[in-house]
Amino acid sequence: MVYIPIFGALALAVGTILEKTILRKRKIDIKLYQVMSFLAIVFIMIPFIYFFWRMDPEALEPKNLIIFGIVVLFSIIANILAFYSVKWEKVTRLEPAKILEPLFVILLAIVFSFFVEGLYDRNTNIIIPALLASLALVFSHIRKHHLEFNKYFVAAIFASFFFALELVTSRLILGFYSAMSFYFIRCLFIFLISLAIFRPKLKGLNKRAKWEIFIVAAIWVIYRMIVYYGYVNLGVIFTTLMIMIAPVFVYLFAWKFLKEKPDWKNIAAAIIIIGCVLYALLI
Repeated sequence: MVYIPIFGALALAVGTILEKTILRKRKIDIKLYQVMSFLAIVFIMIPFIYFFWRMDPEALEPKNLIIFGIVVLFSIIANILAFYSVKWEKVTRLEPAKILEPLFVILLAIVFSFFVEGLYDRNTNIIIPALLASLALVFSHIRKHHLEFNKYFVAAIFASFFFALELVTSRLILGFYSAMSFYFIRCLFIFLISLAIFRPKLKGLNKRAKWEIFIVAAIWVIYRMIVYYGYVNLGVIFTTLMIMIAPVFVYLFAWKFLKEKPDWKNIAAAIIIIGCVLYALLI
């Protein structure tokens, strides 16, 4: 069971590449894509809700409802920033910013562990390799003696931070739901709020684009189910570190399918990340 998060890393990589393809080649507006993607996720999960629904009474306590609202808010912000960055920038250039998400998760989990007992662990054998991996990411983005922080890269960094905030905050109430019911309710609220705010023209998609969005949505459902399972059963930090393998898959897929050739710094960063993950697993 400890290797389940590796499948989550693979799902994350595949979803990232497919999402990039849809946003760039189909020229879909990011607001429309946000609304349609969450609508697709909701439709995919409806048949499973009957079998996997669980929501404990504690979930309806005012404090926990407020936390749930914060999770939804963070997710909306993160998704808009992520879609904006991935539509206009190469996957391999954004990946160092995207992989900051697990680093943010680990650091935030450490901070939360001082205030909440039992939900977040502190393990130096994970913290140290996570810090080394973050240095590798910074190194991989150095170009001509300076860091390339264009607006798309900055947007990706903030997206990673808000995704991390959402995930770490989710752990506070995740135990009151099944993974399926929590993700379903979260995505339903995000869809309704996004639809109300953006009001996109839903007729602007052809049949092929709709099917592609549906496929990507299915991948995100699989990914989040694995992440939530890992958070509850394996721990936030352990699950996060295992999923840090995702950039390696992204580099391979971007090179194979998008013809985006990673440079030697991307390759070096990937090797260091793999080394850090193996160290944390074997120590």
